[in-house]
Amino acid sequence: MTSQDVLLIIIHFTPPAEWLDSLAKSLPGLQVEIYEVEMYAKELPSIPEETWRKTTVLFTWKLFPTPEMAPNLQYVQILSAGCNQMLGLPLFENTDIAFCTSNGVHPPQIAEWVFSTFLAFQHHIPEYLDNQKANQWVDPVSDEDTEDAVGLRVGILGYGCIGRQVARVARALGMDVYAYTLHERSNPESRTSDTYTEPGLGDPSGEFPTEWFAGKDELNTFLAADLDLLVITLPQTPQTTGMISAEQFRLLSKKKAYISNAGRGAVINTDDLVAALDEGLIRGAALDVTDPEPLPEDHKLWGYKNVIITPHCAGNSNHYNERVLKILKYNLERRANGLHVVNRVDKKLGY
Repeated sequence: MTSQDVLLIIIHFTPPAEWLDSLAKSLPGLQVEIYEVEMYAKELPSIPEETWRKTTVLFTWKLFPTPEMAPNLQYVQILSAGCNQMLGLPLFENTDIAFCTSNGVHPPQIAEWVFSTFLAFQHHIPEYLDNQKANQWVDPVSDEDTEDAVGLRVGILGYGCIGRQVARVARALGMDVYAYTLHERSNPESRTSDTYTEPGLGDPSGEFPTEWFAGKDELNTFLAADLDLLVITLPQTPQTTGMISAEQFRLLSKKKAYISNAGRGAVINTDDLVAALDEGLIRGAALDVTDPEPLPEDHKLWGYKNVIITPHCAGNSNHYNERVLKILKYNLERRANGLHVVNRVDKKLGY
């Protein structure tokens, strides 16, 4: 990083003064320009041509310049973990600019969502809440009506930064962890991750899974491996769309797995999910994402007592912006020291 580097921030909040001060101390040659916009703004704010010309780093969510507007841009940090908003943009498709996601922001809260919904189901909390609303004290028919988590097996479909935090929590609950990745991870070195991780969280070295599966040929073997809970954290790509369909639900019926989808709705074939629920192939599901999304008011999924649906909010956290700024600062410091940035999007894979 040189004294000519300019960080342009186009986002819906103003970074705290403490963060800006720490950035100035860590990277004294960096110039920062901030343009606060509405959260769902669809047009770029009015920014001087000279500012665009000097900009080497951009922090944004969904607002991007053309390649001609920012000829010296080298690194773009986006607010979200997903990068669908960039696909097809000339700035992304036709340049060598490093685009980095906010992977590492979401693992704590999404792991909490996974287990809060799963444990709520296992402990009959939705039923008790219904009884509470009706002012009814209903004693359980047995004190063995609840299956606790000890010894259960969780299969994590997509062992990225979120999946690794799910694994950490699962292990703390006494569960066995099986991991699945789209690409081969056959040795300890390949199972490590340099994605941004909050200190003490996740599984950076890939040590928690007792079994690891990878690739299309091993998907069904993974799903047939006596899973009690299947956690989906995959992005949506042509490869993952419809990955969990009728055949896969039949495999999951071996232990009547509970399905937890915090990835993308289209990873699951919705019609086949409804059929699996009707046939009792699975014990239930927690869905933070659906296909279609939003879920229509008259959709059948709303009516199942063994399904918990939340409106794509599992990633919400009062620490969200704070963690994104940590990632941005971390990557700026890495660049200054001649290191590669983390969380870089692989343009061939689309994530």
